Amino acid sequence: MADRVIDAHVHIFLPDVVADRESYRQRDAWFGSLYERPDYLLASPEDLIASMDEAGVDTSIACGFPWADPGICRAHTEWMAEARRNYPGRIEFLGIVVPHDPSAARDAERAFDLGAAGIGELNADAQGLDLLDTASIAGLMGVCRERNRPIMIHTSEPVGHLYPGKGTATPERMIHLLTAYPDQPVVLAHWGGGLPFYELNRAVQQVTRNVVYDSAATTYLYRDDVFRSVVNIVGSDRVLFASDYAVLKQGRLLRRVRTILEPNDAPAILGTNAERVYRLNEIDEEVSA
Repeated sequence: MADRVIDAHVHIFLPDVVADRESYRQRDAWFGSLYERPDYLLASPEDLIASMDEAGVDTSIACGFPWADPGICRAHTEWMAEARRNYPGRIEFLGIVVPHDPSAARDAERAFDLGAAGIGELNADAQGLDLLDTASIAGLMGVCRERNRPIMIHTSEPVGHLYPGKGTATPERMIHLLTAYPDQPVVLAHWGGGLPFYELNRAVQQVTRNVVYDSAATTYLYRDDVFRSVVNIVGSDRVLFASDYAVLKQGRLLRRVRTILEPNDAPAILGTNAERVYRLNEIDEEVSA
């Protein structure tokens, strides 16, 4: 039997958002800046499943969008829970919350009760979170630790080209947050903004022991060498294959990554790491309980 392939970071959107993109662009500044062009796909579950079937992806972990309005976050989370029910074993999802809002802990609990594998993609710039004010997310972190579920956070490299959505969640800010919550499992999107390279520093390595890195949007940011370089520094057990679909095409990226990874590393990076980090095999048992 072939190893299970899991894309650990994709995006799907509510039908209302797809149908009324311009209205939501006005309601949410970050969404407005990222989806200014009408040809940027706002993928439905059906779009995602078709992409997965073409690419050979068994399961995708869906994020919605880091809305600044907690009400939209709740609606998006509940809709993704329905998508999970409609496509069992194919679509998993992360609950969306505004991390520093008073409702965050309650919304996270609700998301986990609905079957969320974790919380994310949190985005400091999109949602107005000060990463240096670590106390503001204590409630959310407490729920995630109690439920033993990870959070996934958007990160940005402090150098290189500018692009819509880059943001300011750079490694030095992430280290501040990780230092405050060293026992919380965290997935840092987009290769952690380069944070794994700083793990060559022993002081950094001490606070990143519960961090894994996903490869979302990798070809927009790094050369192919990033896979081997990060694996050499942090190990193959702390890297997740992730496309950021519909930003990148799943099939094209998966074919490329298969040619890059060492055979001994491929099963973990392409699937078993995500199963472990997000505890995918335990969700149904917890929901039914």
